[in-house]
Amino acid sequence: MSKPLEGIRVIELAGIGPGPYAGQLLSDMGAEVIMVNRPGPMSAVPMISNRNKTTITLDLRKPEGVAVVLDLVKTADVLFEGLRPGVTERLGIGPEACHLVNPKLVYGRMTGWGQTGPWAKTAGHDINYIAITGALGAMGKKGEPPVPPLNLVGDYGGGSLFLVNGILAALIQAGRTGKGDIVDTAIIDGTNSLMSILHTLDGIGQWTPERGANLLDGAMPYYRCYATQDGKFMAVGPLEPQFFAEMLRVLDIDPTEYGGQNDKSKFAEQHDLLERTFATKTRDDWAALFDGTDACVAPVLTYAEAAEHPQNIARGGLKKHGPFTHPRTAPVFQGTMEDPEFSISGPNANATELFNELGYDTVKIEALKAAGITP
Repeated sequence: MSKPLEGIRVIELAGIGPGPYAGQLLSDMGAEVIMVNRPGPMSAVPMISNRNKTTITLDLRKPEGVAVVLDLVKTADVLFEGLRPGVTERLGIGPEACHLVNPKLVYGRMTGWGQTGPWAKTAGHDINYIAITGALGAMGKKGEPPVPPLNLVGDYGGGSLFLVNGILAALIQAGRTGKGDIVDTAIIDGTNSLMSILHTLDGIGQWTPERGANLLDGAMPYYRCYATQDGKFMAVGPLEPQFFAEMLRVLDIDPTEYGGQNDKSKFAEQHDLLERTFATKTRDDWAALFDGTDACVAPVLTYAEAAEHPQNIARGGLKKHGPFTHPRTAPVFQGTMEDPEFSISGPNANATELFNELGYDTVKIEALKAAGITP
């Protein structure tokens, strides 16, 4: 039972963060992902994002290493990189050089600021990228500094997912036209796209730039987290009236005592009432009471606890393989089998088989090793 991308060969120029995760997603969907590592200790660090990838280590600062990559490009459907603009061109493996040997290649590029613009070649990280999109400024409590949402919104949401989305679209186009494309993925572009709902709400007068004053940012008593008796938390989110009524029923709060769900004049009292109520029981006690209801209330778990939640277990969502807890592949396709055992290869584990596939003889392989092109 095959996965959707089986038969697709992807070359990943090893990087950090959103690039490797994009490679993981493509590999999880069945693509053969050949990760080209750089010499050095960093490439030897095992990472979940490198699971089930084919690996080779090459020194791309030398023309012999570049020649190997171009030979691999001839056999590939996709190459993607996460270097600063102009770096792969200087190395000799930019889009033009790759399209000369494989016109059908999809060439993916991942940067924070994009390939163009006054900041294109400057350094940055997730927190900087989401800062200029308005996303960071919308997160956190009123009167306090914005709270970074880990690096999930920028790197992985605005970056990895949009790179994969673009690669898949370009693959369809290449199959239709026989011509590859360049996918310029900027984390700021992806994050701006993710902000569409806020721009929509702003346009219809239902969102403001003020932090902690809007429907989904913790301002509403019925959409935030509450501390429990044991110092843990419950996530409360019954936006719809019928779900809100169910929450009050489970909490044993009289609707008349609570007041109108959206009566802003009572928000301070309602916050206080819910805080006092949730503080009367432990998180797990409340979780048991809300389990199976439509109240839209759930326990806030740590990532370690998440693996033991019945819904995650039922989905096969988090399984231990070696030292890591692996998330299962997502999304799930009906015609595919359950996930196999995941494996994370060393940085040069598949060099010999790739060299053999490319038709390199023993003399050439030994010459590459002697020149320090590959270990």
